[in-house]
Amino acid sequence: MRAAFEKAPPEVQEILGKPIRDLGLKLEGSPLERFVQQLYRELDRKGLKKFRPPCYLTDEWGCPSGEPVIGIPFYLADPKLARLEKEMNDLEDARQIMMYLRHEAGHAINYAYALHKTAEWKQIFGPYRKPYRDVYRPIPFSRSFVRHMEGWYAQKHPDEDFAETFAVWLTPNSRWRQKYKGWKALDKLLYVDRTFRKLGKTDPVRPRGRTDITVEEMDTTVAEFYEAALSEQPSPGDLPLDTDLEDIFKIGPRRKKGVRPAADLLRENRKSLVDKLTYWSGVQRPLVKKLIESIETRVAELNLRADVKCEKEYLTEITVYATALAMNYVARGKFVQT
Repeated sequence: MRAAFEKAPPEVQEILGKPIRDLGLKLEGSPLERFVQQLYRELDRKGLKKFRPPCYLTDEWGCPSGEPVIGIPFYLADPKLARLEKEMNDLEDARQIMMYLRHEAGHAINYAYALHKTAEWKQIFGPYRKPYRDVYRPIPFSRSFVRHMEGWYAQKHPDEDFAETFAVWLTPNSRWRQKYKGWKALDKLLYVDRTFRKLGKTDPVRPRGRTDITVEEMDTTVAEFYEAALSEQPSPGDLPLDTDLEDIFKIGPRRKKGVRPAADLLRENRKSLVDKLTYWSGVQRPLVKKLIESIETRVAELNLRADVKCEKEYLTEITVYATALAMNYVARGKFVQT
């Protein structure tokens, strides 16, 4: 961890020891403000005139259970922190920020209008009081659920199912009627469409909510925040990768021209690999990231090289290989059976 901090540029290192609450972070005037305003415009275009989910800076994306507010990660409000987040994890791009905002808006509007308490909502999505599990095993390609965020997320809980359905309905040009034609998920989308045509000009039952911890209350330092976050991330363990990786990157040791370190190729494409593997496998993003990093690290330790003319083929094979490991995890709870 300290080694990772040491690689950070000076302007980032100078804030590592500062409490987050002392950084003066505000949503207003930050790079985030335009995304929040875009969300509000999208709600307006859908006819939702009476409720704008209040947004605030906190430690992670979220909508406190039952509270019609949206929490946004503090690091997105400051370029220095965003740079650090990109180094330590994977920084959300503009597309992902809007995806998460639409999803969290679904939660907030659900709570604002108390839809989860109605008989029709329960009949369509299931019981709101169903136990909430962080670890869940989805059914890939089920047509009972929409696809919006990565990881078959709508299958996690009825509340997430609604939020994902709402997000698909809200997304401009999503063509949800055509895309989900013949799917059971279309009934859920039609419910959302029907419900907000009725409620669009109706005042919410609960227009205000209570926040989780706000950025003004975060007394941990920037360094402590990242140390704690990374210590909580799962690990794929020690995987027997050597034989497979040596088979993928087969180049004789005497060859000098037209090759480069295979680890560089993987590092350059890490985010794309993590994004796609998480989206299609359903494995938690932190664990997928650790898996890709484990492959990348071992490739470097083995000093494997890549033919620059075959880089697309290498990426294809690594993607398929990592997907096989991930689906093994989904089915059996382990990447590799011993």
